[in-house]
Amino acid sequence: MPSVADVLAALESRYPATLAADWDAIGLVCGDPRASVRRILLAVDPVSAVAQEAIDVQADLLVTHHPLFLRPVHSVAATSAKGRVVHELIRNGIALTCAHTNADHATDGVSDALATALGLRGLRPLDPLADPLTGTGRVGTLPAPVSLEQFAEHVAAILPATEHGVRVAGDPMAVVQTVAVCGGAGDSLLDLAASQADAYVTSDLRHHRAQDHLAESTCALIDVAHWAGEWPWLEVLAGALREDLAGTGSSVEVLVSTIPTDPWTSHVPRSHPRPRSQGVPE
Repeated sequence: MPSVADVLAALESRYPATLAADWDAIGLVCGDPRASVRRILLAVDPVSAVAQEAIDVQADLLVTHHPLFLRPVHSVAATSAKGRVVHELIRNGIALTCAHTNADHATDGVSDALATALGLRGLRPLDPLADPLTGTGRVGTLPAPVSLEQFAEHVAAILPATEHGVRVAGDPMAVVQTVAVCGGAGDSLLDLAASQADAYVTSDLRHHRAQDHLAESTCALIDVAHWAGEWPWLEVLAGALREDLAGTGSSVEVLVSTIPTDPWTSHVPRSHPRPRSQGVPE
């Protein structure tokens, strides 16, 4: 059987730690690098439900995109939700590691997976790093131009369903062919998207940033749930790990979690007319 260290080496070869942001917290969180691995579970978030899923499927290693501890801690006591996750994993012999911004920036990483799932071609980084193949976000083109309304429906059909849904800002009839994407929170890249694309697909767009962007640019915005925009990478990662670990001479089972870990669990549809400006006739 390959070891936890073997899996970590495979992750490093695909998503080098040197690509991670300096504020990030990636790598092995708990577990023995020497432990054998027969089954791996992949997920976006290391939350309690995912830890329980790892226990239920008898995984030896849980690989998540988001870190469990992004900020320094002085205790992992089981008196907090995150502490309980650590205790449950260790109690059941499950190691935990994460690949976060290193997987965001790497070739075939999170944004590549989102762009590919949406059918974009000719991908390039939205914000390149020193290596022209790496960077934050991706830009590509659709096989043929479509309206913004059609493209938004396509996004909704491709990504996992969430209560957040797909929010759209822009003229529904605007033509879309060049598309920028950023898996996860991407409002820091709005200016770059405006200069390179007809539409920008990302998550966690804030009110004022979106409003200012739309006042200055014709680049439409499509805001998807953070979890949904990053989930397509898990299938890419699963294929990569199966391929890389095949060289160890044994078969390692790699599973992808389907538990929605988007925090929003319901929404209330609008039931009243939009408010109208005072003095404007019906």
